[in-house]
Order: sequence, then structure tokens, then C-alpha cells
Amino acid sequence: MALVERVPETGPWAQLYGYSRAVAVGPLVLTSACTADVEARPHLKGDAAGQAREAFRTALDAMVHAGAGVSDVVRSRLYVTDPVHADPVGRVHGEFFGVVRPTATVVIVSGLFHPGQIVAVELEGFRAWRDID
Repeated sequence: MALVERVPETGPWAQLYGYSRAVAVGPLVLTSACTADVEARPHLKGDAAGQAREAFRTALDAMVHAGAGVSDVVRSRLYVTDPVHADPVGRVHGEFFGVVRPTATVVIVSGLFHPGQIVAVELEGFRAWRDID
């Protein structure tokens, strides 16, 4: 039984920087920071809520691939580039996790990797123990 399972990231940076979209270690599942693809979806530039929705979908998709779901999330970290984005991002967090109510931390950062990105999210959760080939 393998104790570590990696959910691969398909973008070029993952190969260059050597990271996974998510990693499951036993029951624990952790995601990398997830952001909106503002190059492919330029209409999301400046839209904190829209970027948060896309980032949460990406992170939750990785959680599902690792065997966990929305109700298994116990911690979220929300990174925003300006304090004015905290409220719209927090409201989107509530749309996804209002019933689950994981812990949540909002961090104001000076910038994200790509110009136009204003939101990044990380999730942590637990899945049921299972055998992994």
C-alpha cells in the first residue's frame, strides 16, 4: 500500500518547479495554491469573486481526484492581493463551504505569479483510509 498519492499538475510550471496539484498522505490531502487562469479567461482580471470560484473549483477537483470532497475540507487559506478583495472572496468561500465551515485564513500578499491574478486558495482535508496502488 502506498502512503503517498500525488495528483499531477498539467501546466508547464509543475514540471519546471517539481510540484503536484495535490498530495495525499494517508488520510490527509493538501492542495497547492490554486488560481484562475487569467490568460485563458481575461474577463476574470479584476474579478475577485470570479477568480475565487475558479480557484476553488480547481482545488476541489484536485481534492476529489485524491479521494476527498467538499465535506472533507477542514482548512482553507485565501490569498488576496488587496484587502478590498477579502469580502468578495470570503463570500465565495461561503458559497462553497457554508455548511462545512472549515477553518479559514485570509492573507494579504503583494502579488501572485501572473499579472492579473488577485486570488489564490489552498485547501486541506481528510479522506477515508484506503489502499492505493
